[in-house]
Amino acid sequence: MSSSHGAASISETLRKALEGQQFNTLEEAQAFVSQFAQQQNRRPLDKFHGLSPEQMHRILDFPFTSPGLVRFPEALDTIPAAPILTLFELLANAIGEQGLKPTAKGNLPRNFCREAALAYWGEQQYQENTRFGGINREEDFTGLHVTRLVAELAGLIRKYKGRFILSRDCRRRLAEGGMAAVYPGLFRAYVEEFNWAYRDGYPDLPFMQSAFLFTLYLLTRYGDTWRPQAFYEDAFLGAFPMLLDEVPPSQVFSPDETVRSAYTWRSLVHFAGFLGLATVEPVSNERLRREHRVKALPLLGQFVQFQLPM
Repeated sequence: MSSSHGAASISETLRKALEGQQFNTLEEAQAFVSQFAQQQNRRPLDKFHGLSPEQMHRILDFPFTSPGLVRFPEALDTIPAAPILTLFELLANAIGEQGLKPTAKGNLPRNFCREAALAYWGEQQYQENTRFGGINREEDFTGLHVTRLVAELAGLIRKYKGRFILSRDCRRRLAEGGMAAVYPGLFRAYVEEFNWAYRDGYPDLPFMQSAFLFTLYLLTRYGDTWRPQAFYEDAFLGAFPMLLDEVPPSQVFSPDETVRSAYTWRSLVHFAGFLGLATVEPVSNERLRREHRVKALPLLGQFVQFQLPM
């Protein structure tokens, strides 16, 4: 539904509400309209999957400062299982007490990147992933590269006297709660500071990242069973059809195809999957349109605590 159509629908609803009403003063009429607007803003909408416009406003604009809607613990009771955390632990262990000397370009050293890839993937997967090209620089192991960038944005690692070191805050977190205390910092940096578009070749579409909490709401509500990626694509586009208007013209893909593909890779695979909040498994190997199935993981409910009936 377009924004103009939505506005027309609201105007029609208001017109019907005003039928039969009598006001003695302008103030009475304004008070009625104001109360009507408040009621509309608090009414759950099907296109928002049970959220009201007021709740959606807070999800989009105040995701970390709406305790009546959602809460994020400062530390977790158990060590979460998440690809980003596994990679960060490999990085933190390599840095250790002595630090890790970067390359001339300021990246992680090649030998460490290869060792980390082997530890992360295992021998068989390592051979499969490097059969068309080895790991010769940090960017060749995308997951590790992104983890390093996010860890720097989170203030967990930094360069000091020509070496990567763990920050004082990182050491404090590790001492107090281990990796369970580090995860919240990585999460915040990934959604607030890291540019999701950096990981793919799709248009920027920054709104997709701004709506990260709505994606997590959908996964919380529907992720107890396996669902195809198209289910979440439909839900996201149904709530925000105006996103199609932000896609630059293309001679190859339609705006709908571009947004759907970008959403699956950016919000499901590279966000929910990479941060351990959902399992996103490929079910086909189509070169242009790989299909996935999606299911929420326990970490989602442990870390993203919605204060809403689901």
